[in-house]
Amino acid sequence: MDRWGGKVAVITGASSGIGAAIAKDLAKAGMVVVGLARRVERIDALKEHLPESARDRLHAFSCDVCKEETILEAFKWVEEMFGGVDVLINSAGIGHHTELFAANNTEMLRDVIDTNVLGLVLCSREAFQSMKKRAVNGHIVHINSIAGHKVFNHPTINIYSASKFAVTAITETMRNEMLTAGTHVKVTSISPGFVRTEIMPEAMLRKGYPMLEAEDISDAVLYVLGTPPRVQIHELMIRPVGQIF
Repeated sequence: MDRWGGKVAVITGASSGIGAAIAKDLAKAGMVVVGLARRVERIDALKEHLPESARDRLHAFSCDVCKEETILEAFKWVEEMFGGVDVLINSAGIGHHTELFAANNTEMLRDVIDTNVLGLVLCSREAFQSMKKRAVNGHIVHINSIAGHKVFNHPTINIYSASKFAVTAITETMRNEMLTAGTHVKVTSISPGFVRTEIMPEAMLRKGYPMLEAEDISDAVLYVLGTPPRVQIHELMIRPVGQIF
């Protein structure tokens, strides 16, 4: 991670769960971290869990990845304040629990697609343009899911799995476009199994399924970022010990 010291990382969905864990760890690793979320006060509160030397490296900016105008505002602010983006972690994600054929669920379905797919693409677009303009060999990391590789028979997972399958395909598309553009920007998809976060339904937590912790996924992010420039971890799948599917 030494080569990322003082470089700028933007993290979507940084107010809780996996995004919050990554924000804390990258700040402790010496990066300038900009956390994007709607609940910016929760990002500011993360500073209490950082060593004093790292607190000034964590910054918050209000952004709803479902709204393109707030994405553009956020990346413009990052450029004006810090010069641009070196690392992007697409951690924002939602999964409304409703059946695909349930009546009047259009807004829920659209929220999932707008957050998990379109928001991820738009943030990646802005980050890549920043990296390319400054000839930075940056890194884009998508927090994907094992549901992006296999459809599970769960009655309320609805369009979530489709959105994560899209992330799997988008990751490969981005790698191809980065090569065509003649850059050495890396892209990585990290696909966790069950993680104990706010997105996990209470019913599943009560059933006692084996769970990863958010810090486990943050450790994986540190690992892929820490690889030498010649190495690209394209897909990393992580399951908790004992998960049966």
